[in-house]
Amino acid sequence: MMKDKKILLGITGSIAAYKSILLLRLLKKAGARVKVVMTPAAKDFVSPLVLSTLSGSRVVIELAEGDSWENHVALGRWADLLVIAPLSCNTMAAMATGHCNNLLLATYLSATCPVMIAPAMDTDMWHHPATKTNLEILKKRGYLICEVGSGELASGLIGEGRMAEPEQIFDQIDFYFNQSAALKNKKVLITAGPTYEQIDPVRFIGNHSSGKMGIEIAAALADRGADVHLVLGPSSVVPPPNIKKIIPVQTAAEMYEACVNGFEEADIIVMAAAVADYKPKAVYDTKIKKSDDLLSIELEKTIDILHELGKRKRVDQILIGFALETNEAEFHAKQKLEKKGADAIVLNSLQDKGAGFAFDTNKITIFEKGDRVTAFPLKLKKEVASDIADHIQKMLHA
Repeated sequence: MMKDKKILLGITGSIAAYKSILLLRLLKKAGARVKVVMTPAAKDFVSPLVLSTLSGSRVVIELAEGDSWENHVALGRWADLLVIAPLSCNTMAAMATGHCNNLLLATYLSATCPVMIAPAMDTDMWHHPATKTNLEILKKRGYLICEVGSGELASGLIGEGRMAEPEQIFDQIDFYFNQSAALKNKKVLITAGPTYEQIDPVRFIGNHSSGKMGIEIAAALADRGADVHLVLGPSSVVPPPNIKKIIPVQTAAEMYEACVNGFEEADIIVMAAAVADYKPKAVYDTKIKKSDDLLSIELEKTIDILHELGKRKRVDQILIGFALETNEAEFHAKQKLEKKGADAIVLNSLQDKGAGFAFDTNKITIFEKGDRVTAFPLKLKKEVASDIADHIQKMLHA
């Protein structure tokens, strides 16, 4: 899977930079196309000439030399994967805060591809609270982390902070590219976010859904090579660029229409949106003025999108619904699975601390036919999305 993959190898100022030579050789031997970008400090630890010779491409270091400049935007858009190995404590801090004082950082900020990092530093630096905070920021952005090893360090200390060995980093890169093709040619239809049901020109019925969970699932499936169409309700969350098509909607009726239009060609359908169950029976043409102490608005049910799609589902399609519950969560999830015609229901409960709306974390349980239940601990929504994508792959090959 590595043949002809475009890998941008970033090297920072760390004694572990000598290991990048072996990593580069492993990548080239596997057929990858590799370009190298270094920080100025990295030149003190590894020779640009060696890296240029092994990569077969000019190593770039400075933003500008003489009357010419290096197009970091083109460089960042060229790669299928940006690998920074080693990643020094200093560059990690700059990445976390968005500082840009060298070509590598400018390229990183311009990159549209996934990012993999292999930290390397002394053990006290590694355990410093500032480093831990910076690492958490990068993890939340979804970067792939090559975990540090433990052993003898350049300072003479023994502890954590060693960069992962080149073979380990290579294996992680290889796994990434294998995974990124796991759902190749599969078409995915996914909904995310709330729906807003209009009352009058300025008011609506809605809910607190941000769309984060659905968007993360869409991104995770796209990362695995799927052709993803995202039907997105009102949301301030910006979907990543790897999602092929985004269909913005406002109401449950608009979401239903978009789902029906894309349903037939979809292999995998994930209904992660928080669709309003009711809408005003009549919509006012003008703003309702405050007058009486009480105002009654008659509501009627919106169309049950999951149920309607369940009736249309073919045996070669996978249909997954979501259930957000506040009480008797397991009972309601099983009932939904039975009634809606779905293959699986993903349950999250507002009773679980850190789960539901407005959190970066979530805790889910997946219910399938045949009383199969898979529970997961509280995780970042990006990690939850990866778990759901893993589960979908298993369902495809069941």
